[in-house]
Amino acid sequence: MNVTFSVWLMIILAIFTANMPFLNERLLALIPIRISVKPFWLRLIEMVVLYFTLGFIARLLEANLGNVFEQKWEFFAVTSFLFLVLAYPGFVLRYLRK
Repeated sequence: MNVTFSVWLMIILAIFTANMPFLNERLLALIPIRISVKPFWLRLIEMVVLYFTLGFIARLLEANLGNVFEQKWEFFAVTSFLFLVLAYPGFVLRYLRK
């Protein structure tokens, strides 16, 4: 696996996982829940879980390619806000589209 493929894979996974909480009514798209409409706070918790899952996958891909670099708080601040920006289309479809 080369670097270009890994980068594109992470971008596609990030777009998919960022919008997943807003596009379905199941928990993590797998577990059915009893309530008919998933509350917003549950969607946010699901986004946090998916953010860390995506980070773990990225760490595995980076380790597969070579050295794993240490990340400081700035990296996590930027990537978490990038994840929120990528989730904007799903948020618009769920809450702002009439």
